[in-house]
Amino acid sequence: MKETSNNFKFATPLKTRVQSYQEILDFSSRWNNIFRGSLKWVFLLFFPLMIGLVHSQELPKIPLYIKQKTIQVEVAKTPEERAVGLMNRKHLGKDEGMLFIFEEEGYHSFWMKDTYIPLSIAFINREGRIVKIADMKPLTLASHSPPQPILYALEMNQGWFSKNGIKVGDLIRFSK
Repeated sequence: MKETSNNFKFATPLKTRVQSYQEILDFSSRWNNIFRGSLKWVFLLFFPLMIGLVHSQELPKIPLYIKQKTIQVEVAKTPEERAVGLMNRKHLGKDEGMLFIFEEEGYHSFWMKDTYIPLSIAFINREGRIVKIADMKPLTLASHSPPQPILYALEMNQGWFSKNGIKVGDLIRFSK
């Protein structure tokens, strides 16, 4: 071992240590670049899959009753679930839809951004009465709003309400 004037002992000369340190940095840098590059590819490959999973979210389904009709609806009750809604879906079953439940009554508006299915929407007040029904064109940014504060909104395939004789004033029930 080499002794220095400051009574410090080094296993290797300083010049060798600096070279070794530089090699470690170079090695670390190479692996860092490889790792970063790998992460980029993992991200690029799996990000579209993750987006797809979010948009095909499995929400709880419940039955709703309107007149003599029973329908199955997915329930969107969180802000995130309501924001995604039926976006990016290509199909909605015959007697299926999505029920949006809000924390408070309000003038909650809807649009059809990134929504491929033509839909009809029923705006529903606190008592469960339909206050407005509107048809909505796919992939549009037109805003659809209720005429009074609502607590719920129900989206179904376009024309479903009229085909089934459902109109403004009808009552939506959560049990038979």
